[in-house]
Amino acid sequence: MNINFKKKYKFALGVEYNGTNYHGWQKQNINYKKTIQGCLEKVISKIANHNIIVFCAGRTDVGVHSIGQVIHFETFSFRSEKSWILGINSLLPKDIAIKWIISVKKDFHARFSALSRRYIYIIYNNRYKSAIFNDLVTLYKKNLNIIKMKNAIQYLLGEHDFSSFQSGKKTNNSSFRKIIYCNIKKYGNYIFIDIKANAFLYHMVRNIIGSLIEIGIGRQKENWLSELIKIKNRTKAASTVKPNGLFLTEVEYPKHFGIPYSDYNSYLILKKLI
Repeated sequence: MNINFKKKYKFALGVEYNGTNYHGWQKQNINYKKTIQGCLEKVISKIANHNIIVFCAGRTDVGVHSIGQVIHFETFSFRSEKSWILGINSLLPKDIAIKWIISVKKDFHARFSALSRRYIYIIYNNRYKSAIFNDLVTLYKKNLNIIKMKNAIQYLLGEHDFSSFQSGKKTNNSSFRKIIYCNIKKYGNYIFIDIKANAFLYHMVRNIIGSLIEIGIGRQKENWLSELIKIKNRTKAASTVKPNGLFLTEVEYPKHFGIPYSDYNSYLILKKLI
């Protein structure tokens, strides 16, 4: 490995992780709280032989997983792409892995260059818990009517003020987001809610899922989501669901950056996991 402090290299990486044992993505000031960012920076800094700061496409919350997170970092160290990925993976814990790495131009930013993010939430709709997939799904015991839930998601599409679905603690200047795609599918007892937007507010996906569940059990009408969007009041929407079943599955970028797209259908890979 060569270190040349006069020349910087910039890399983008695809990261997969099981978020069960971590206090979310973002590095904490409190040392004893283990985070995905903290683990990655520690390991990459060791491989680079100097301090590294990592930036991500989406700051996932406590217990949230990823099969499509994208990060970037800058370094003065020269290594082959293969050497970077093998070295980093050799030191990472078993529940975090680098899937790919590419050299990128100076103007690339994992967060600010992204066009969209895509998440999938998995509900295990059964009376009894799963011992094997307990941390990868959210158990919901009451029967859910996915036809009603499917009819409801049409009201989410497009650009809206999603104030009713953001965290109680406002962390963004604007609550406007554009939902590009949303769909629901069921495989046996597993319900997959697939949602794609230009960006998401803090807890937005989990708050939307909570409200869809209220519709699925018949407690609210199908057009309730439209009413929630109009009133812009977080206290009127449903409770935030657990993070267990939430996966960041894909981040889209302008083609000229050359960022790899997922080489699999998100449904299929998660279906295989369960």
